[in-house]
Amino acid sequence: MTHWVLIVDDEEMIRENLKAYLEDEGLWVAAFEAVTPALSWLLDGGRCRVCIMDMRLPDMDGNTAIRTLHRLYPDMEFLIHTGSSSYNLPDDLRAMGLDDACVYQKPLGDMAPLAAAVRMLALRKNRL
Repeated sequence: MTHWVLIVDDEEMIRENLKAYLEDEGLWVAAFEAVTPALSWLLDGGRCRVCIMDMRLPDMDGNTAIRTLHRLYPDMEFLIHTGSSSYNLPDDLRAMGLDDACVYQKPLGDMAPLAAAVRMLALRKNRL
């Protein structure tokens, strides 16, 4: 079984800090600054069970990216990592199983809760 986590965040410092933290937690992490290269990685055979998605990205908004990835990879689980304090989870994403507990405000002062959520989502479907 794979331990891969996909991070899509255009803020390099946040993306790289989160990647390093999750790797220190024993996870394999693929991190991209936009949806297009992340999707290319997946289509080229990259595999992951959990995706941490930013909402404001240069090539596609995070809600649309989640919809697209869910259509292509229905077993993928999602966590949202956003700097927007006014973000509201759309109803269609709620229908996919996301809830307010899946939304994390950045920057995170403590990455442990997000790492625990990654593990919980993966274990929920016996993935890690």
